Order: sequence, then C-alpha cells, then structure tokens
Amino acid sequence: MHWASAKNSLLMAQIWFCLLAVLAIPTSIASTTQIKAVRMWASPESTRVVFDVDRRLEHNVFVLNNPDRVVIDLENTSFSNSMGDLDYRNSLVKGIRSGVQPNNVLRVVLDMKSTSTPKSFLLNPTAHYGHRLVIDLEPLTGSTGETTFDKELPVTASIPAVGRDAVVAIDAGHGGEDPGALGKRGTREKDVALSIAKRLEKLLSAQEGIKPVLIRTGDYYISLRGRIRKARQAKADLFISIHADAFKNGRAKGASVYVLSKKGASSEAARWLAASENNSDLIGGVSLDDKDDLLASVLLDLSQNATQAASMDVGSRVLQELVGAGEVHKDQVEHAGFVVLKSPDIPSLLVETGFISNRQEENLLRSPRHQQRIASAIYKGIKQYFNENPPAGTILAKNIPDNNLQHRVSKGETLTSIAKRYQVSMRNLREANGLRSDRIKVGYTLIIPFSDGS
Repeated sequence: MHWASAKNSLLMAQIWFCLLAVLAIPTSIASTTQIKAVRMWASPESTRVVFDVDRRLEHNVFVLNNPDRVVIDLENTSFSNSMGDLDYRNSLVKGIRSGVQPNNVLRVVLDMKSTSTPKSFLLNPTAHYGHRLVIDLEPLTGSTGETTFDKELPVTASIPAVGRDAVVAIDAGHGGEDPGALGKRGTREKDVALSIAKRLEKLLSAQEGIKPVLIRTGDYYISLRGRIRKARQAKADLFISIHADAFKNGRAKGASVYVLSKKGASSEAARWLAASENNSDLIGGVSLDDKDDLLASVLLDLSQNATQAASMDVGSRVLQELVGAGEVHKDQVEHAGFVVLKSPDIPSLLVETGFISNRQEENLLRSPRHQQRIASAIYKGIKQYFNENPPAGTILAKNIPDNNLQHRVSKGETLTSIAKRYQVSMRNLREANGLRSDRIKVGYTLIIPFSDGS
C-alpha cells in the first residue's frame, strides 16, 4: 500500500509539472499569428495588398510622410514564409519591408510612390481563402483626399450632347482575389469573363457611333458598387455584365440573360446564381447590408419602368443571338437580384455565357473560338437594339429631323416629366409633335425640339 501511494504521488507530481510547464509558455509565443503569404493587386484607381493569415489578428494602420509610407502594426505576428516576388510596376507601392518592434509587434511598412489613403479590414475564410487582412490604397489628388473614382455622381436631367457616341459599359465579372466560379480543369470565371469582354470591346470599337468602356481592364477587384459607379461616370447608355458561372447541378448548361427582378428571382437557378454573384462583395470585403442612403436609393430606383423596359428589350435581342452561338439555358430573359444591375438610369443586363461546372461547357469556355462566338452574339444583339432605339443625341440617331432629339415613351412617363427631363416647355413640346392634349401613348416617339425658342 505504501508503494502504491508513493507511485500515485509521483504520477500526480509529474502531471502538475507538465501543467506548470504549459502555463509557463509565454502568451506571445502560444498565440503568435502567422502571415502565410502576401498578395497584391493593382488597378488603375487603387492598389490592394492582402495578407493571408492563419487567424484573426489585431492591427493598427497609419500614414507617415516625407517619404510617403503606410505603416501596419500587427500584434503577436510573424512571417511563416517569405513575401515572395511582388510586381510593383503598376501599383501605388514601391516596396514592402518589415521589422519587430517592442512588445512583440511586427511592423510592416509599405513604401509608397505617392501619398495614399489606406483602408483596412479583416475577412473571414471563404471557399477560396482563409483569414485575410486587406489594405486598400487609393491616391490623394487634392487636399480633400478624394479621387475622381470616389466621388458620387448625381443623376442630372440634362440635354445630351448632339453627335456623341453611344456608350456601352462592359463589365467583366469578378477579378483579383475573387476568381469567381472554378471549373474542374481549374478554369477561372474571372479569366473567361475578361477575355470575352475584351473581344466584345474590339467588336464594338469597330462600329461607328459606339464607344465601349471596359469596367475592368485587368486582373483586379472592383466592388459591385464600384462597377455601377464607373458605368455612370462613363455616362453609359447600356451596361453589360459578363459572367461564366457554376451551379450545384453539374448537368446545367447553356447561356442565360438576366435583368433585374423587382420581386425576386424567376427560377431556382436564378436565385442561386444571384446569391453567388452578390456574395462576391463579401469575398472582396464589402458588406451590402449596412450601406448608406445613396446605395439604398440605387437599389430601389431601378424600379423605374423605362429602364427595366429597355433592359428587357436589349436582353431579348442578345438572347436571340446567343441561340445561334450555342445552347441556351432558358429560352427567355430571366429575372434575378444581381447588384450590378441596379443602376437607376442605365439599361442593364447580365449575361451568363455558360456553366463552368459543366465539363463540356468548361472546355468550350476555354476555347478562343467559342469566346469569339459569344462576344459576336452579344455584339449583334446590342447593335440591333441601338439601330431601333438610338440614344438621344447620338450619331446613331441619324433619322432625327432638323437636328431635333427623339424620345420613345415608356410606361409611367408623362408629357410633363419628359419636358422636364429635356428642359423644354410643354407648349413647344406639344407643337413639335402636333399634340392637342397632354395624353401620350407608350411606345410613341416624340420629337424633342433642340432649341426651346424661349
């Protein structure tokens, strides 16, 4: 009994020793965050630096001048790998260095090419990445620190310039750290979308009277809100968002065309795809559920009947052309709540060029020949739409008599609202169109006198 008691006492002493040894480990060592990689994406307007980390971490960001630097202090953090080779050529950053400060703080310094404004946020793991610390950098262009890209442009009712080009904003979905859907062969949606967008741009550039504008010209991230803003800054007459998505059913195939739905998605696939696309803002670090009144108004104002009717019109023409380019998923334009379709004053549609989740279609989407067929189909649909609905004041509106503008009446519009939009008097508007009353029919084309004569 004495031997057993001594043995138990020895065992308990060993257990206590181990516990004390564990408790003696410094907290800074036990909870050190590891930076596994550093990635950088440069766009024409900004630069994004991403730190891939193994857990959430505390950080502090501030700016130093002379020379310009952005400093990031990270508590209990160290690099588990080297930063690797980063391409600084088109970025706002000219170099990244680091060093350990007192209290086990890792200081990372971004040496800047010019004064910049940093914005930082943490991202939780997604299907593609783990925890991330994101630093967005935008250049200062004045004392206010605002860039042209940041300024919100109000909707103004002004007479468009006569003889201008019709502007088509082409939005290649996803980009940068947001690859979009992935195929079995590793095909990335962001690459397919950009390739087709560039092919469409080339086709439209060759068309007299049309000016294409690429929302994304390279492999970088733009928020959904930013895509809308850039289209409006370009004064776009039409917005086309190009995607090549996936679906939970690997047998789903064919191209689709979507316009905004006021009451929700029109099919299970539409609901699923809309949720997938809208979540790209979560991937990019922007939550849409806490936005300001400006964005809230953008989400609501697209209910304007004129914009939706135009979206349906051009969408139907594009879908008809896609039938000749390959299979289509649905034989009619579908409705879904894609955020990028929610500009209040620009006819907008989203084209799903196929399903990367389908092995056969993934192979097609990788093919330059098929990409060209898709771009050509979209181009033909746009051209048909503009031939019959040339934007007011554009070169395409060649049949306008006496250099006057034309306006096609849409549901919900009144003669008063049209006169106000073009800043002409009701009297001159009635006289120009031989109207005896203020009643007008949907689909009727009004002549808008270029000179009010007042």
